[in-house]
Amino acid sequence: MSLDQFAIIESTLREGEQFANAFFTSDQKVEIARLLDAFGVEYLELTSPAASPQSRKDCQRIASLGLKAKILTHTRCHMDDAKLAVDTGVDGIDVVFGTSSYLREFSHGKDIPYIIETAIEVVEFIKSQGLEVRFSSEDSFRSDLVDLLTIYRTVDQVGVNRVGIADTVGVASPRQVYELVRTLRGVVHCDIEFHGHDDTGCAIANAYAALEAGATHVDTSVLGIGERNGITPLGGFIARMYAHNRELVRSKYNLPLLREVENLVASLVGVDVPFNNYITGYTAFTHKAGIHAKAILNNPSTYEILDPADFGLTRYIHVAHRLTGWNAIKQRAEQLRLRLTDAQVKEITAHIKALADEKPLSLDDVDALLREYHSTVHGAVVGRRDQSEGVTG
Repeated sequence: MSLDQFAIIESTLREGEQFANAFFTSDQKVEIARLLDAFGVEYLELTSPAASPQSRKDCQRIASLGLKAKILTHTRCHMDDAKLAVDTGVDGIDVVFGTSSYLREFSHGKDIPYIIETAIEVVEFIKSQGLEVRFSSEDSFRSDLVDLLTIYRTVDQVGVNRVGIADTVGVASPRQVYELVRTLRGVVHCDIEFHGHDDTGCAIANAYAALEAGATHVDTSVLGIGERNGITPLGGFIARMYAHNRELVRSKYNLPLLREVENLVASLVGVDVPFNNYITGYTAFTHKAGIHAKAILNNPSTYEILDPADFGLTRYIHVAHRLTGWNAIKQRAEQLRLRLTDAQVKEITAHIKALADEKPLSLDDVDALLREYHSTVHGAVVGRRDQSEGVTG
């Protein structure tokens, strides 16, 4: 079952380089590669060595690092590119050819028979060099289904390791992805890779649907960076698969490293990690509503499908607002080592809510109110005790 046997092809160093703000030095690429390898991704995909002299050097350098992840590079389905890639020492080559009528007319101008003939030649050459090879159509979901299946069946017969389906413009829905992958699964025996862009917000759902239908590999990038709106984000995909099979994901990946690699890439491309980012966004494990806070305090699974501890993170109960509940205030008082009865906590909670109706409050404000209330209550108790002892003495 692919949902429990998937592999990640991490493409920050290929697709991610196509992000508007991206420029990675060679040393930065090595740092990213090492972190992703330590995280546990199965593959790292690099920019084609045909792109530039430095891209070729970077392929050679990263391929020589001795990482656990297999090193791939992504090239056009062209013999010159394939030969250049083989010489870099990578473990595999991902070749791609545009198959939609849009790309055949307005990009490369080649017909289907030419694509098939070239694919056979290139795939056989790469296989002869002892490397993994994937053939992918580009703009798969706007390509003719008969053309696609004919091409995929042919490359499968000549021994390709994987065929790739690419939602290059982010047009596909999860149902479309499922149906195409399911159809393809009945035609080829090799592995199936899914590459999905996020132009219409379906990249994670589409990747999951692809696995449900029989795909085996999913392309990701850190924070989803890539061409236009990018592709399936690594963190979001991990969150989705964790929800499916927590123990599997915990065993496959070093989850606490996710935050480090996301912060690194965000800093290098000049963006902030979004507040609502999967897992690592600063509100990802923040609870505010009173009924949510009470349930979370009793059992975190009531409102958390992800356990922040597995990612080296902690949850936060937000108490400084009008929606707060007395259970959350009680927990905060206990954290401050202020001893209050339930009745007293309810009284100060009502006061906090009334103030929060008038103006924004900070956690420091709440803490000050709690300490002041505790001091007042404690002082009154001490005063009554002293008065009582004076009378009886």
